Amino acid sequence: MKRMMRLTRTLPVWLFFWLFAGTAAAQQFDHTHRLWDGLLHEHVVMINQGRASQVDYAAFLQDRPVLQRYLAQLSAVNEAVFAGWSKPEQLAFLINAYNAFTVELILTRYPKLDSIKDLGSFLSSPWKKEFVPLLGQKRSLDDIEHGLIRNPGDYNEPRIHFAVNCASIGCPGLLNEAFVAEKLDQQLEAVTRAFLQDRTRNRFNASTGDLEISKIFDWYTEDFERGWGGWHSLNHFLVHYADSLTDNAQEKMAVATGNFKVRYLDYDWKLNHKK
Repeated sequence: MKRMMRLTRTLPVWLFFWLFAGTAAAQQFDHTHRLWDGLLHEHVVMINQGRASQVDYAAFLQDRPVLQRYLAQLSAVNEAVFAGWSKPEQLAFLINAYNAFTVELILTRYPKLDSIKDLGSFLSSPWKKEFVPLLGQKRSLDDIEHGLIRNPGDYNEPRIHFAVNCASIGCPGLLNEAFVAEKLDQQLEAVTRAFLQDRTRNRFNASTGDLEISKIFDWYTEDFERGWGGWHSLNHFLVHYADSLTDNAQEKMAVATGNFKVRYLDYDWKLNHKK
């Protein structure tokens, strides 16, 4: 109590109440991510039997005030509050933050772009723009993904690569619901299998014996080698998901026994928008 009284004497009254309100809001954070969940249900269309999705960015533009209200909720959370959450709560928060701020970035120029890469240049990447106020710092999308989500020892969860969305056709689809702690494992497993079952991005070529897979596996091989699920290599991960990567028993046997060569497919950076 004495410490709080000293604070009120040294801080302007308006600033004290602003800080107190921000802390209270962060401590009462809505872990159902209700606003974001509603926007996703309304403006994301699952296609290809749920294996991919298209985003209605024009509709998101109409609901941009709701999106920005959700982004403000994310930004109100400070590091101390975040540190007190469970690992699933933290990871769901970070995945949703990455996806929601990516949509916000697209909206800054939509519809006058064909790819998220149009928001960068030869010298600057759109993923390195520091426009995200999160956990007490101004961050970039790269900071969220590589500095927080992928930070070794924090989550060690390679399936996040099928949950974070880069607003591109080649990327795993943006899920039409928010990630939440209570069912995070099930959601990560579902988006992983959905992506692996998409034959435009992952497939076994019986004529060559090649397992033709997304470039994502090339870029983030190390994430699949950190012992998740008992697997210690990319091949172990692929063998584990043989039934999702193949369409018949013979192909499944080839992949399940590791009898394949890996070939990485080209990545499609065109915008994943609903036309």
